[in-house]
Amino acid sequence: MIKFKTKLKQSHSLIDLTPLVDVIFLMLIFFMVTSDILPLKSLNIENPTLAKDSTPLTTQLLVVMDAQNVIYVGSKKSIVDLGSLKTHLLDEVQSLKNQYGNVDPTIVVSIDRRVEYGVFLRLFSIVQECCPRLRLVYKPSEEQNAGYF
Repeated sequence: MIKFKTKLKQSHSLIDLTPLVDVIFLMLIFFMVTSDILPLKSLNIENPTLAKDSTPLTTQLLVVMDAQNVIYVGSKKSIVDLGSLKTHLLDEVQSLKNQYGNVDPTIVVSIDRRVEYGVFLRLFSIVQECCPRLRLVYKPSEEQNAGYF
């Protein structure tokens, strides 16, 4: 067997950056997926329609239930189960009271019209226990809007 001589010295100071770049891209994807950049309007919620229109109120705490009975609370879309909803809402209400000078916040409840009535009533009663000021979200009916044009 022939032995070749090389004059190159091995350098131990070179660092392979490929795994580091892979980790950075994975972290970037993770933070993009888990961030709350998308507003709550990105959720596909079909509110029921009513023939009455109401004046908009300032939203301080939003509770949303989609058609799959997933509950989102607050502007950060925290996902909460029905069992821990009361404690989570009480914490949010108390933090809003501290922030706005002991004024009761308005809880705005947006529930998909495909949610079963029993589940709606359980959610509604829990929210009602947590805060006296409550508002349900609905869409005005098409018939009422037709008269304005």
